[in-house]
Amino acid sequence: MSIIGGALASVLILAILRDAFETTVLPRRVARRYRLTNWVYRLTWTPWSAVGRRLHHNGRRETFLSFYGPLALFFLLFIWATGLIIGFALLQWAFGSALATPNGHAPSFGLDLYMSGTTFFTLGLGDVIPLSMPARILTVVEAGIGFGTLAVVIGYLPVLYQAFSRREVNISLLDARAGSPPSAVELIRRHMRDYGSDELVKLLGAWEQWAAELMESHLSYPSLGYFRSQHENQSWLAALTTILDASALVKVGIEGVSPKAAQLAFAMARHAAVDLSQIANTPPSKHCHERLSSEDFAKLAQALAEVGAPLREGPAAEKHLREMRALYEPYVHALSHRLLMPLPPWLPAEDEVDAWRTSAWEQL
Repeated sequence: MSIIGGALASVLILAILRDAFETTVLPRRVARRYRLTNWVYRLTWTPWSAVGRRLHHNGRRETFLSFYGPLALFFLLFIWATGLIIGFALLQWAFGSALATPNGHAPSFGLDLYMSGTTFFTLGLGDVIPLSMPARILTVVEAGIGFGTLAVVIGYLPVLYQAFSRREVNISLLDARAGSPPSAVELIRRHMRDYGSDELVKLLGAWEQWAAELMESHLSYPSLGYFRSQHENQSWLAALTTILDASALVKVGIEGVSPKAAQLAFAMARHAAVDLSQIANTPPSKHCHERLSSEDFAKLAQALAEVGAPLREGPAAEKHLREMRALYEPYVHALSHRLLMPLPPWLPAEDEVDAWRTSAWEQL
C-alpha cells in the first residue's frame, strides 16, 4: 500500500510542477489538451458564467463577471499549493511517517500533512522533526520547491498585470476612434472624414501590432482572456472583432484606401481569433447569428459614401464581404458566447455617446 501511495504522490507532484511550469514560465502555447489549469478554468467558469447569464442588468453582470479572472487565478494557485502539500504528505506517509513531536504524538497522516504544510510555506516552526534520512531529504526538497513556487508566483503576477495593462491601453484608445461600443463603420467614417486615408492605414498597422501582442500574451497567459475591461461596453474581443470588420471592409475595397495594410491587419487578427478559440476550447460556431443583414449593408455603404469612401465593387461588395466574414465570425461568435462578451455592431447606434463624453456623476 505504501508503494502505491508513494507512486501516486510522485505522479501528483510531477503533474502539478509541470502544469505550473507550463502556465507561468513556458513562453509559448502548450498544445497538450489535458492540463490541470484548463480543467480548473473550465469547471469553475461554467457555474460562474451561468450565474452571470441570469443577471440581466448589464452593469451588475459585468461587475460580477469581472471578479472571476482574479479569483480564478488565486484559486489555481491554491490548487497547486494544496496538491503539492498533499503529495509530499503522502510521500512522508509512504516512507513510514518518520516524524517526532515534543509531545510524543503517534505518527499519523494528519501529522504528515501538518509537517508538509509548514515545510512548503517555509515556516520553520520546529515542532515536528524528521527522524529518518528519507524524511529529512523530503523535507529539504519540499522546502526548496515551496520557496521556488512562491518566488515564481510573485514574479508571475506583475507580468500578468503588465500584459493586461498594455492590452487595455489600446482598447481605451479605440473609444474616441470607433465609438462606444466600437464599430467598423464608425472607425472608418471618422478617419476618412477627419484625418484622411493615410491615418486609417497607419491605424490598421498599429492594430496589426496590437493583435500580435494580444495573441502572444493570451497564449502565454490564458487567464488573461477572462479579465474584463474597465468599461461595460469595451472588451478585448470587441476590439479584435472591430479591427477584423474594418480590415475586411478595406480589403473588399474602399475608394482612396490602399488594401495592403488591411491585408496584414486582417491576417494577424484572424490568426489571433483562431488560436485564442483553440486555447479557450470554443470550436467555431456553425450557427453564428447574422451580424450584418442586407438592409444594414445598404446603410453601411451609404454611410461610407457620405464621407467620400464608397465601396469599389458596388453590389458585388456584399458577397465579397460575406466571404471575408465567414473566415472569422464563427470563431469570435463562439468566444463571445463562452466569455459573455458581446460582439460589436457593424453600424453605430443613432443615440450612441462615446464613453469619454460621459461620467458616473452625470448619470446620478
